[in-house]
Amino acid sequence: MTTKTIPNLLSPIKIRTMELKNRSVMPAMGTNLANNDGTVSDALVAYMRRRAQGGLGLIISEVTAVHPSGIAIDTELGAYDDRFIEGLAKLSNTIHSNGAKAALQLHHAGRESFFLLQKGEAIGPSAVPSLVYGMAPREMTKDDIKEIVEAFGTAAYRAKQAGFDAVEIHAAHGYLLTQFLSPLANKRTDEYGGDMFGRSRFVLEVISEVRSRVGDDFPVILRISAEESIKGGYTVDDICQVLPSFVQAGTDVIHASLGTHGSPAGITIAPVEYEPGFNVWRARKVKDAVHVPVIAVGRFTDPYLADEVIAKGDADLVAFGRQMLADPDFLEKAKSGRSDEIRECIACNQGCIERLMLELGKIRCAINPETGQELIYPRTQAKEKKHVWVIGGGPAGLTASLEAARLGHDVDLFEMEKELGGQVLYASIPPAKDAYRKWIHGLISQVKNSGIKVHTSTPVNEGMIEDKSPDVVILATGGAKIIPEDIEGIGLDHVVDAWQVLGEDVKPGKDVIVLGGGLIGMETADFMCSKGSNVTIVELLKTPPVTKIASHGYMLYKRLEKCGAKMYFGTRLKRIEDGSVVIVRGEEENIISPIDQVVIAVGLRPRQALKQTLERLGIRHFVVGDALSVRRIIEATEEGAQAAWAI
Repeated sequence: MTTKTIPNLLSPIKIRTMELKNRSVMPAMGTNLANNDGTVSDALVAYMRRRAQGGLGLIISEVTAVHPSGIAIDTELGAYDDRFIEGLAKLSNTIHSNGAKAALQLHHAGRESFFLLQKGEAIGPSAVPSLVYGMAPREMTKDDIKEIVEAFGTAAYRAKQAGFDAVEIHAAHGYLLTQFLSPLANKRTDEYGGDMFGRSRFVLEVISEVRSRVGDDFPVILRISAEESIKGGYTVDDICQVLPSFVQAGTDVIHASLGTHGSPAGITIAPVEYEPGFNVWRARKVKDAVHVPVIAVGRFTDPYLADEVIAKGDADLVAFGRQMLADPDFLEKAKSGRSDEIRECIACNQGCIERLMLELGKIRCAINPETGQELIYPRTQAKEKKHVWVIGGGPAGLTASLEAARLGHDVDLFEMEKELGGQVLYASIPPAKDAYRKWIHGLISQVKNSGIKVHTSTPVNEGMIEDKSPDVVILATGGAKIIPEDIEGIGLDHVVDAWQVLGEDVKPGKDVIVLGGGLIGMETADFMCSKGSNVTIVELLKTPPVTKIASHGYMLYKRLEKCGAKMYFGTRLKRIEDGSVVIVRGEEENIISPIDQVVIAVGLRPRQALKQTLERLGIRHFVVGDALSVRRIIEATEEGAQAAWAI
């Protein structure tokens, strides 16, 4: 229990006629949970209900299209026709029934719609290619501008009809309104282009139209990117020039976000390298420029930090985005003095932005398997109590154990190592990964306090299974290190593996070859660079396994390049010698020297030795996580949870 309090975050605030019980906000986040026709689905309602149960003051819906020409994805919610009102009303009622106020976010993608660009139907202020998709939209005519301005207004009115308490105009993250504000995207020479004041005209007209449609008492929020965070884009000082006119036009609250989807490092969904609250200083500059409430946003996970931000007057409200995916109950835990139970977002982006944008999947959270699966998440105990063995104490096994125990089963958890945690114990050691360490230790603590019988330093063998004959086994044995045997000199004394280095069993060398350019290799190289090593990465694949598109990947490459690490892709390590190595690129052999250490980091292979035993004994079993196929945290936790739910 903690004695900390959060009086400022929990204080009420009134915005026109809308009274918020506290100053915590859930910002709009895409889910892909809507129906394919843009209507509200049961899955979306269930997802939103679970978020609303967390006790926040204001919940803002995900992006909602004001016009068919601005739909970013097939499953984007719609508000451009009266047929959407019924479903939207269901959404607002769900939020209200749990004590929060509801705002609908009004959105037009402009040029940031891949499928509309492909069809040649995307529009924008100018025919300038998208930084994300590389294709150009059609330049909007003045008739187009008038039509879209009116569309924002009618969509806002529909939101009011549907029972929402406010609307939020989305002028952030590189979508249409940001495109008009941006000198990079807006090359117009008429009254909608030119300097910052000209480029802001479209946004002003949208705000004015929305205000005229919803009346004087209905709150209007404006979400902006306080800076584009891209070379040649507008700055926070630029945007502060036009903010007073936005307020005069009818804006009641400024939601101060950051960047576009084309900004380096995925700054709009900041990776773990960014400290919680990193964007507050921009919110403060916005607040100094206008006299309306300002919402701060920027990887907030800690309600006590949010309370300090409000206490200092840097912002009036604080948005918790991905934190609401990781733990929708975090605010209630803080209020009741249980902050040590808060599951803090690790900013991995695996289940949220990367799943939505790179995999076109539905919303998930790598550390909270309930998220996005609310309709199938079991809330009552199993009808029949089973004796369950979970073999393996990494993320998959820990999650499976907790979920099986929560559902009333008798659980034994076995781990062959002396510590629980699996690969995450090593993954949490490289730079900027402390959030992973905090999460895995929190998960371990939950298991130890849950009544689960934990057996560490206990390899499971066939005889143990045959003797005890558990009802169900969840095989979460993870992966075994791959040590390539076809490399000459692989057995030399200065050849070690990544786990020895990360576990600090072996001191990093001065001049090092890291064999393997996947995440294990890249992060091991990052760790060794931070210790002063000169690192060369050698990877057999021609295409880098770690993509720069992912935020963490971008930051990894940036750090490695800054420290002078060399990276050779499409390269084979042929021979290891004392003081040097021989590599092969195409048909050409090269010697790299001096080298005093070679680190093997080529990855893992599934460890499934017990599967045949379970099949032979006829014991019901599930194979999950790396034991099934070596992948990420999100697959491990989701499969571990789903195995427990299926018992």
